Amino acid sequence: MEVTMQWYSVAALLTVLTSSQGILTTLSQSNGKYKYDYATIPFLAELFKLSVSSFLLWKECQSSPPPRMTKEWRTVRLYLVPSVIYLIHNNVQFATLTYVDPSTYQIMGNLKIVTTGILFRLVLKRKLSNLQWMAIVLLAVGTTTSQVKGCGDAPCDSLFSAPFQGYMLGILSACLSALAGVYTEYLMKKNNDSLYWQNIQLYTFGVMFNMGWLVYGDFKAGFELGPWWQRLFNGYSITTWMVVFNLGSTGLLVSWLMKYSDNIVKVYSTSMAMLLTMVLSIYLFSVKATIQLFLGIIICIISLQMYFMPVHMLVELPQTLPVTSK
Repeated sequence: MEVTMQWYSVAALLTVLTSSQGILTTLSQSNGKYKYDYATIPFLAELFKLSVSSFLLWKECQSSPPPRMTKEWRTVRLYLVPSVIYLIHNNVQFATLTYVDPSTYQIMGNLKIVTTGILFRLVLKRKLSNLQWMAIVLLAVGTTTSQVKGCGDAPCDSLFSAPFQGYMLGILSACLSALAGVYTEYLMKKNNDSLYWQNIQLYTFGVMFNMGWLVYGDFKAGFELGPWWQRLFNGYSITTWMVVFNLGSTGLLVSWLMKYSDNIVKVYSTSMAMLLTMVLSIYLFSVKATIQLFLGIIICIISLQMYFMPVHMLVELPQTLPVTSK
């Protein structure tokens, strides 16, 4: 019961942190451009998560009994898989955006809500009720509704004007994102190892792959700007460091949810965070409010209640059958 109450708090905090990611990233720009190398942000965030997890594991090792840590390579190597999936996913994202516009890509990204539910059932063998399936579909509909522009803002047929390859890559991107999340949950719950030890394995591969991406960028640019470590902090400001801290903290909270809760809670947290970001953008960046946004918020709130509330709270069932007169 205590863990259940904790993940409610973690989910709420994750919603707040996730909703501020886009806002902080926008504020870190100068005249609409980044003065820093954006590829260094994920690397430093992974390094931050690895450092925090290492410290917490060290603290945990001071206790008695010591935490469980499986060190066999056949187990450790499994943590390589999420890093590979995310690396492929990032490349698929760039490929998708060569065929579709950002708005269409964002709308297609909501497919990961449904694909997460499907993989949640197939991979983790977790059964969902019909009401919960309806709630997940409603969540995808709500988030999509909030992102659709009116016909006065853009052509109504713009969503269906992209090449076929763009839609296929968008679907692949959604499936890869869901697969990475579900597989990570599978790893976290596979044994009773310390969460911090599992994080260390996960983030070590994350640091290695992000470092490899920076090296690849240097080779691609012909080392015109010098090696990545010499310009790692170039253009960084307080806001940029807040982006790193935010991204790292979000990842640590997600790992906690994967261990003690599940992917569906994460999906709801990130979806609600997206809606909160859109609302905050109205006040911070003078973004125009739309009826679609408010309709989407209402649909998502209904979906949230349908998924998490007990059935007897959603539907009032009669205690006894009414007596009929003859």
